[in-house]
Amino acid sequence: MAEVSSATLVQPVHLDTAAQPSHSKAATFALLGAPNCGKTVLFNGLTGAHAKVANYAGVTVDRREGRFTSDREVRLIDLPGTYSLRTTSPDEAVARDVLLGKYGVCPDGIIAVADATNLRMTLRMMLELKTLGLPMVISLNLSDVARSRGLKIDAKKLSELLGATVLETVAISRSGVMAVEKAALAMPRGQTARLDPAEAERKLEALDSNALYEQVEDILSQVVQTELTLPAWHRRLDNIVMHPFWGMLILLTILLLVFQAVYTWAQPVMDSIQGLFDSLGEWVGATLPQGLLSDLLVNGVIAGTGSVLVFLPQITILFAFILLLEDSGYLPRAAFLLDNLLSRTGLSGRAFIPLLSSFACAVPAVMSARTIQDPRERLVTIAIAPMLTCSARLPIYALIIAAVIPNQTVWGVFNLQGLTLFALYLAGILSAALTAWVLKWMARSKGNVQQFPLLMELPTFRMPNFRHIITSLWDRVKAFLVRAGTVIFSVSVVLWALTSFPSAPEGATGAAIDYSLAGMLGHLIQPIFAPLGFTWQMCIAMVPGIAAREVVVAALGTVYAVGAGSEDAVSNALIPIVHNNWGIATAFSFLAWYVYAPMCASTLAVIRRETKSARTTFLITFGLLALAYVMAMIVYQITSRIF
Repeated sequence: MAEVSSATLVQPVHLDTAAQPSHSKAATFALLGAPNCGKTVLFNGLTGAHAKVANYAGVTVDRREGRFTSDREVRLIDLPGTYSLRTTSPDEAVARDVLLGKYGVCPDGIIAVADATNLRMTLRMMLELKTLGLPMVISLNLSDVARSRGLKIDAKKLSELLGATVLETVAISRSGVMAVEKAALAMPRGQTARLDPAEAERKLEALDSNALYEQVEDILSQVVQTELTLPAWHRRLDNIVMHPFWGMLILLTILLLVFQAVYTWAQPVMDSIQGLFDSLGEWVGATLPQGLLSDLLVNGVIAGTGSVLVFLPQITILFAFILLLEDSGYLPRAAFLLDNLLSRTGLSGRAFIPLLSSFACAVPAVMSARTIQDPRERLVTIAIAPMLTCSARLPIYALIIAAVIPNQTVWGVFNLQGLTLFALYLAGILSAALTAWVLKWMARSKGNVQQFPLLMELPTFRMPNFRHIITSLWDRVKAFLVRAGTVIFSVSVVLWALTSFPSAPEGATGAAIDYSLAGMLGHLIQPIFAPLGFTWQMCIAMVPGIAAREVVVAALGTVYAVGAGSEDAVSNALIPIVHNNWGIATAFSFLAWYVYAPMCASTLAVIRRETKSARTTFLITFGLLALAYVMAMIVYQITSRIF
């Protein structure tokens, strides 16, 4: 078979080299690779993980930049993971546009990361990158895993065929990082080689997919000396985890373990955080003189910050499990396993990870939906993610269930209160699935359904890289704190003002919140919620619940004047009040409302950022609001007749 040259298919685009002097040491390199190929590990090794995180102008995709530890004049841009420059998702589009210089910085060179165990999947992108004509170093990562499974690659021959330095590396080893660093520093630096974006895009679009695949196969035939052979245990494990019955049973067991960890293991840490903020609030209240400043700090700043941080353990545990499953190679298999089931609702296996994240918080779920290729599926995933029970609903569920559901055993095994909580989770899951199916049916009636098949080569099973997991976990937790925390914090301060002004008149006998702007608003909207059985106290508590659902219990404690204290103390004091004053029908209606009610302010803000559309955000919010109202009214009307 004839050797593939640079003239066979891939032609570099024209570069404008009118530039800075070639002896300049400053340079900017782009780091690019497919997901799960070790790109982030290599980035951390090259930069020492001292990365700055920001956003590209006009989009919501993260921008991670760092500088070489050995040369601070070399800037490294970590681009979103992508399989191709012919993009199908917002993340991939950003990676391509940065390479083309559309964000103000044209890279001087490319460090491309390829998975040695899955070379066929990544070679196509290497050929696409070659069309850009930029200097390139290719890190053939996971080479140790490839060699252990019998795969031998002629890196020198591959380097000749691609016209770029190819290095067999192990990103977790210092020697592998130093080899890539040395090769990158040897690339031309300081030449402001400006691509012509229009010409580059034309050449990328002109590439023939079939011809590219033929070229990939031609290259593989010349560089692969021995084929990769999966060990027997790998094949047996794949047969089990991908089995229609046993695979689904294993997946459900893993999910059960994850949720058990999220809601049980995290509780002691959550209690400690809650106690810390309660103590801080008490100390500030006792130290400062009574007045607006003390009230603002205690009930606005400290309470607002605490309402975010108290759920951090649950979100951290969930993210840690997701990263662990992803790094081991299991998560893509779970997505494939669920693809057929999700396809019945108009979704695909790609929606599995965002929807899984929703059980901790809708904020990271909405953010991770950007990896879904199909715009319609991405939007549907964002719309239904808030229906899945997030951790912020648990205080509300716990209060109502404890107040109206007997704590007794049924069928000799199950706790009735636990079954009620499970039913609420199930209601959210089924409602999300039904909503996705209805949206699919509506789109199909308009001819707008173009579902992309889930096509990807499964990575090999491997031992997770715990150093990479810890680094990635911190990045995700930090992103949550910055994006969700700032919104909830600021809105909490605003709502503090609504619940504090005007103050109660002299001699007032009711709760102070009843005379505030929030109280006035609660009384104003109570007739609207009367068909749901809601009292004016419930309507008032819903106002601060706009900032974060978890503050609803505290707001109920305020409006019923049960006294200050920890969340558990307030909840325990409220249980007899709810039991005696609400009734089963009203309590169930309130539960139904919060299964579907519009999400917290931070989620709304993230939806606005991700969709870049105020209209879409309004439609999602209004749709959930209408669904919550209708379902709560149905539940109230039915249960009031039964009980």
